[in-house]
Amino acid sequence: MRKVFLTILLASPLIVTGCGNSQEQASTGGGAGVEPTTHKASYTADGHLIRPDNWREWIYIGTPVTPNGLNGGEAPFPEIHSVYIDPTSWKHWKKTGTFREGTMIAKELSMAISEGAHEDGSTDQVSGRGYFQDIFSGLEFAIKDSVRYPDEPGNWAYYSSGHAPGVAYPDTMEALPAQACNTCHEFNASDDWVFLQFYPVLKEAKGG
Repeated sequence: MRKVFLTILLASPLIVTGCGNSQEQASTGGGAGVEPTTHKASYTADGHLIRPDNWREWIYIGTPVTPNGLNGGEAPFPEIHSVYIDPTSWKHWKKTGTFREGTMIAKELSMAISEGAHEDGSTDQVSGRGYFQDIFSGLEFAIKDSVRYPDEPGNWAYYSSGHAPGVAYPDTMEALPAQACNTCHEFNASDDWVFLQFYPVLKEAKGG
């Protein structure tokens, strides 16, 4: 019986490979078809964020839109923003109503369709006049970590791929200076440096 049991253990790819990949899955957000137990950011030796590869599979929380056409042509963030939170932090939020250590929030930017646009930047489409997503133009992450960012307000740091329509996202991202993002979040975001007021999915699910 002992010999048979050992043979099964050695022959099973699930048992042999599962533990070996668990750390990688936890740090990257999981491999294809695999649900990790914990979502955790990974970094290079010089402190650059390694871009998670599955943010579009995270929990969608909202889409703020502040186009140039409604802001005198000078909107600070003229793109359409699709915002997600990692699943581990989502579960923690639903239970406690707080953002856990290691929370990752992804914001993917896309340009609005511009062909045939009105003066305010809106276009007429089959569903009516409005703003409709076109090409992707950037990717950003906000990460909460009191150990890595002890001096950042709220212990949040912000990473950006830059704003460049149609350009592939880099594999790694350097943290932005605190004043580039955190000052606005500190004085205007409604919950722990996060713009909860713009994310009805988070508001509805807040636990605690």
